[in-house]
Amino acid sequence: MASSKTDETWKAHWKCFVACGIIVLSPFQYGVDFGLIGGLQAMRGFLAIYGHEAPGTPLGWNLDTVRQQLISSLMTLGAFISSGTAGVVATYISRRQCLWIACFGCCIANIMMMATEHIGALYAGRFLIGLANGYFMTFSQLYIQESSPARYRGWFLTAFQFFTSFGTLIGTIIDWATAGRPDKSAYLIPLGIIYVVPSIMAVALFFIPESPRWLILTGRYDEGVKSLRWLRPVDADVDGEASEIKAAIDREVELGSGVSVLDMFTNPIDRRRTALAVCAVTLQAASGSMFIIAYKAYFLGMSKVANPFGMSNVLSTMGILAIFLNSLIVVRYGRRRVIMMIGLALCGVFQLIIAVVYDKHPGTTSTGQVLVGFTCVYMMSYNGMIATYAWLAGGEIPSQRLRSYTFGLAAAVGFFFAWLTTFTAPYFINPESLNWGPRYGYIWFPSCVVAALWVFFFLPETKGRTLEEIDEMFEAKVPARKFRKHVCVGHAGVQSKDVERPASSENEKAMSDIKVQHAEEKS
Repeated sequence: MASSKTDETWKAHWKCFVACGIIVLSPFQYGVDFGLIGGLQAMRGFLAIYGHEAPGTPLGWNLDTVRQQLISSLMTLGAFISSGTAGVVATYISRRQCLWIACFGCCIANIMMMATEHIGALYAGRFLIGLANGYFMTFSQLYIQESSPARYRGWFLTAFQFFTSFGTLIGTIIDWATAGRPDKSAYLIPLGIIYVVPSIMAVALFFIPESPRWLILTGRYDEGVKSLRWLRPVDADVDGEASEIKAAIDREVELGSGVSVLDMFTNPIDRRRTALAVCAVTLQAASGSMFIIAYKAYFLGMSKVANPFGMSNVLSTMGILAIFLNSLIVVRYGRRRVIMMIGLALCGVFQLIIAVVYDKHPGTTSTGQVLVGFTCVYMMSYNGMIATYAWLAGGEIPSQRLRSYTFGLAAAVGFFFAWLTTFTAPYFINPESLNWGPRYGYIWFPSCVVAALWVFFFLPETKGRTLEEIDEMFEAKVPARKFRKHVCVGHAGVQSKDVERPASSENEKAMSDIKVQHAEEKS
């Protein structure tokens, strides 16, 4: 698709930046919740109501292992269920409507958690807020993937991960500020913060359009063009882009059997895309990050690290720094596959070092310093090299007609393994159970190695490609290692400027013929 000089500048896309800026409040809300709940479990005001005194532990208080498992893991279990049903829901309800539902559900869940001292009601609130967070994370990703231009999609998904980590930092800072309170206000004040983002987002969603690809997919072509016209620069070829989107969707319907959830498993091309999307999102859990994110204050406190709440803030800040470095360097110059392999390898090595040092010299000051230092660089590696690209790959790879089904399944499986990690972690780190503490890293080192090998052999490079180009390459059964230099010649028609082209004159001539043919078709 031809584009003008104005179309090439990010300032010309300011409306799209505004729309996606509103949408990334969703991962911010998710991050705030994760940051808050991990800190609550190390607060005396919270433990006095839901836990018990434990003079033999570094904190002086503790939670029963089962309660700790459920408080942390019910949220991810709810997210697993809601994201797993996203494909069916998206058939009838739009992206924005699902985000409104998430805002409402989040507020109701928080009322339940703040108004009770009964553990059953707290469990129910955690599960309901998980249902809301599943919608926040799934439908915000779908909106960004379907509304942003290919050249800026990496930026927006980096912003998505940044706001997730920034939300976690805000949550841990609030916990740090209120942790010293001796009564239940120590945790009620942090919970009260949860109302802020859903309230702002619920109003802001009225001012942005629906996902243009969702509108075109559901047969509302004129509305899709109108939405696309709002999101793109004034002089952009909106009609041409809308025609390409519709052509790609129609082509997929012709190749498949229509929009059916079974196509994800019965159609060989879609089956490959489903497996890749699911495994890509699951890389986050495979890195072992979830237990550190969910339990970092408790984990550091029980490991006898001085000022665990302050150190939690340091960990979150280092993660955000890594995302900044990623946005300045990797998104522009790097290859995602290579970066993810390096990130997984580093995470595995850091987990192993932490486990070995603590195993040999537990509870010493120097061990605490090593623990904090290597956990910091671990979080930098995870945020800068894995988390950003895991969601991005999982959202880019699905086909147009099955995107909500496939990405919903990928998100659900990712949340399932996140739930499994947060549910089982207390058995390993709680002093009343196995009391492994940082030795838990022994489990995650081989997990990271296996994940890095999978990326090397199976994950394709999709940086700078339009969603239509990605569709075409999967239809052509291009091997993963050849995605980066493949020249698209089908319905997508145009090679992205960010993708390196083979230098042969034959390929250059082919591309020239394609552009001429494409221009003639549009005229």
